[in-house]
Amino acid sequence: MDRQSIGSTQSGGRLRVEVRTVGTTEILTPVGELDHHTADVLRSPLEEALDAGRSRLVVDCSRLEFCDSTGLNVLLGARLKADAAGGGVHLAGMRPVVARVFEITGADIVFTVHDSLAAALSD
Repeated sequence: MDRQSIGSTQSGGRLRVEVRTVGTTEILTPVGELDHHTADVLRSPLEEALDAGRSRLVVDCSRLEFCDSTGLNVLLGARLKADAAGGGVHLAGMRPVVARVFEITGADIVFTVHDSLAAALSD
């Protein structure tokens, strides 16, 4: 893997986002709970990646413990911007509790969803 940049942002310990670039793909790994209070912790690095011209975003959800509608809206907003730039947002390794939110809302059909980070990177 080509690790050109590695970063992290955090909000009160409830959510941390690890960021790294592999080739032309930005990988974001939210760790913890994504909700109304922590949404900006993920929104900021998503927007920074898009502003830097990286339009293929992979969100590794394997360490995401919770996601509410605000978190879902952050991801949907990033998807719209990435699609407009010719890229996309791929979701990888969703835990059942997080996947359920996407299934209930129908959002799972607007994202490319992968079983693992490795599968998302090979796509």
